[in-house]
Amino acid sequence: MRKPIAVIKVGGDVLLGEAGRRGLAENIGDLVRANWRIVILHGGGPQVDTLQQLHGLKTRKVGGRRITSPKDLVVIKQAICGEVNVNLVQLLQDSGINAFGCSGNSGKLIQATQRAPRVTSGAGSEAIDFGEVGDVIGINTALIQHLMEANLVPVIATLGVDVNSGRVFNINADTTVVEIAKHIDAQLLLLTTSVGAIFEDLSKPETRIKKINNALAVKLINDGIIQGGMIPKVEEALKIPCKVAIVGPQQTGAFISIAQGRTDFGTTIDKDR
Repeated sequence: MRKPIAVIKVGGDVLLGEAGRRGLAENIGDLVRANWRIVILHGGGPQVDTLQQLHGLKTRKVGGRRITSPKDLVVIKQAICGEVNVNLVQLLQDSGINAFGCSGNSGKLIQATQRAPRVTSGAGSEAIDFGEVGDVIGINTALIQHLMEANLVPVIATLGVDVNSGRVFNINADTTVVEIAKHIDAQLLLLTTSVGAIFEDLSKPETRIKKINNALAVKLINDGIIQGGMIPKVEEALKIPCKVAIVGPQQTGAFISIAQGRTDFGTTIDKDR
C-alpha cells in the first residue's frame, strides 16, 4: 500500500521560539512514524525582515504579499537559503528525520515566470507591481518523488526559477505549497503559523474557528478577521481538493490529530461545506 503524502508549509515565525522548533520536529516525527511521506516548503518572513533592516532596506507588503526589489531578492536568498533552510534541516536531522535541504531553483524544482501587475485582495482596486516575484508554472514532480523514495524529507526554500534564463524569483510560500500539494497528489496540506488557527478574537482562545468554507472565508476577510498574511493562506488553500488545515506546531499531537480527521487543533479549510 502506497504511503500517504503530507505537505507542510513552515512559516518563519514558528522557528523563532524554542517551543515552535521543538513542537515542529515532534509533530513531523509523529507523521513519519505513522508512515506518512513528508514534503516541507518554508519561507522566512521574520528572518528576511531582520536582514533587510541590517542592510538598510524597508519591508514592503501589500495584502500580505511581499514586494521584492533586486536588492530585496539578494537578502531573501541569504535569509531563507542561508539561514532558515540550514537551521530547519539541522533541527529535523537532530530529531532523527532524514531531511534534505534545497531551494526551488535546485533541479528546476519550482518553475516560475515573473508576476505581472495585478489587483490583490485587501489592497484596493489598483494593480500592484510586485517586482522580482514569480508565479509558479510548473513543479518537478519526478524530483520530489525520487527524494521521497530515497526516504528523504525534502525541505524546500521558496524560490522559483525561470527554466529558460535561470532567473530566480521570490515566490509566495502559501501559493507555492498549494501547487506542490496538487502536483504530487498529497492527501494532507498543513499550513503552520505561530498563531495556530483562525480566531474571531486573537485574545480569546475559546473563539478558535474549527472549520471554514468559501462563503465564511469571504465574510471573515471582508470583516477584517482574516487579515494580513492570513489572507493568501486561506485564498490559496481554497483552491486545492485535499484536506487543508492552519495549525500551530507548538501543540503536542496536533498534526497527527488533523491527519486522523479530528478538529481538536487549528482551523480546517473545507471549500465545499
